[in-house]
Amino acid sequence: MRLRQPTDFRILEALEEHGRNVASNLATHTEKSRKNINTRLPVLEDYGLVRKIGPADRSGLYEITSLGKSALVYRDQYDAVDDFESLIRDPNGAFARSDGDEDGETN
Repeated sequence: MRLRQPTDFRILEALEEHGRNVASNLATHTEKSRKNINTRLPVLEDYGLVRKIGPADRSGLYEITSLGKSALVYRDQYDAVDDFESLIRDPNGAFARSDGDEDGETN
């Protein structure tokens, strides 16, 4: 998972703050170009951070997913970890333990 900072996190923040939205509104909320937003939304959808919703496939309406919300919670660790996707998918798993002991016991 390769996110563009700060753009991708701004998109996720805007969706969390303003709810489901379309690219033109997200461009306004993030102060990024609509072209930039239209390029990033499908990538974020492929990562499972947002999902396209609406009655039609071409509605262009997106909402943040629970994984996207997790990405916002852990965004400060994006540059510090080797596998951000594993962190946000399983923040309480062995990956997140600082003791490195996979069975959860400390020595």
